[in-house]
Amino acid sequence: MSIPADLDNETDEAIETGPPLVVAVDGPSGAGKSSASRGAAQALGLRYLDTGAMYRALTWWLLYRGVDVRDSAAVAGLAADPVIEVGTDPGAPWVRVNGTDVTAEIRSREVTGAVSAVASVPQVRAHLIAQQRDIIAAGGIVAEGRDIGTVVAPDAPVKVFLTADSAERASRRAAQTSQATASTQADQDRRDRLDSAQSAKAEDAVEIDSTALGLGEVVDTIVRLARETRRQAGLPQPRKQST
Repeated sequence: MSIPADLDNETDEAIETGPPLVVAVDGPSGAGKSSASRGAAQALGLRYLDTGAMYRALTWWLLYRGVDVRDSAAVAGLAADPVIEVGTDPGAPWVRVNGTDVTAEIRSREVTGAVSAVASVPQVRAHLIAQQRDIIAAGGIVAEGRDIGTVVAPDAPVKVFLTADSAERASRRAAQTSQATASTQADQDRRDRLDSAQSAKAEDAVEIDSTALGLGEVVDTIVRLARETRRQAGLPQPRKQST
């Protein structure tokens, strides 16, 4: 997709005042979806939705209750029990389960190791996808996670598939979690296999390989895609910034 260089100097007035924009960001774990999506949402003045956090929140609640997450029937029967809420401010997203803030707890290694099993249960997916679609329906949002562009928001006008070399993804995740790179790579490869059914790239998604890119470069690319989508759709364009 060709993006005019002059869009770099435009403000986001049209994105704020025109029809609500939905940006869907897919890709494997460790590719930088969360950081890039939050950065793009802030730059565009949009809300932010981390769909993976919702699966993690349910997983945390099941583990807290001592449920065997490998028992799909038990997981399915409890999928709708907890009240899961997510904050959509890209500057300070939060996650609550039954009113309790679990923003930090859902990033534990225990939850990370169990979330794929929970997310693979059809009843879980149906329940949480319905909630995600309700949040996205209000418009003006950057939504990230797996299968956003193919299942959750297939009509999103901007779709990005963010990826990176497997070794680079593992290195980034290890730095975030202070875990050994080798064990992180093994965990990542296992998750990639388990999540493969939800990892398809939408046919109309723009692929961004972030292996050799900095976070700022990825954010800039997503922002420019959003602006160019508005231009191609004939929607009002932002004014040039004064110098």
